[in-house]
Amino acid sequence: MLKWSLAAAFLLLAGSANLASATDDRQFRLSVPDVLAESGLMKYMLPRFTLKTQVRVELVSPGQAAEVALGESGTPVFAGMGRTWSIDVLAPEHKGASRFATWITDTTGQSAITGFRIDGNQPFALPVEKEETAEDRFYDGDRLRGQQVSRVHCGRCHVTARGDEGLGIGSTPSFFALRTFEDWDVRFSSFYVLKPHGAFTQIEDVTEPFPEDRPSPIAPMELTLDDIDAILAYVASIEPAALGAPLTGQ
Repeated sequence: MLKWSLAAAFLLLAGSANLASATDDRQFRLSVPDVLAESGLMKYMLPRFTLKTQVRVELVSPGQAAEVALGESGTPVFAGMGRTWSIDVLAPEHKGASRFATWITDTTGQSAITGFRIDGNQPFALPVEKEETAEDRFYDGDRLRGQQVSRVHCGRCHVTARGDEGLGIGSTPSFFALRTFEDWDVRFSSFYVLKPHGAFTQIEDVTEPFPEDRPSPIAPMELTLDDIDAILAYVASIEPAALGAPLTGQ
């Protein structure tokens, strides 16, 4: 009789543990700053999540125990009230929390965010992804050396620095004008294969020597790959010309 009671108690505890686990998976705590909670977005959005997934969400304040947090850290999910809001899953092993993180970043969740209105206005929008710009990229060449190399070699045709406007050839675009091209870095890193540079440019360990029957028409421009890296670093640091709109080219 005692053995049966112990076995029954064990099964009862095991069943209770499984029930608690299942219950936990269907409910989690979401940490939300007061200003966001008071905006009304959570009251509009969370019931839609619960209706779709049967997972309930308990709102708590920052600093309290939570499985998920909306704030500054994590993955950006929406923007509004003068900032971008991110989601941080604090308990990735929690199935309910993970489902919410997936939901809020998919079409259904983001439609719930953009569908929220206050007096006909849409206070929240999807986050704007920052496009990579030339300034965001990293050029590890020697910028000062690049300025010097540019002036010595490229300055024969191009204006390469402020104050050198009297140099170069008038019909040849300045470095500041070339800097307005969206693909300026590609152009500068491969200029030696573009006309007319290939006819008089030699890159150490890269280009073939000039054919004996077709020598360079002008004093050759001899550079290394380090020189090109330096030029890229220099051009990345200069301000593009104010032309009103980016240049386009063939």
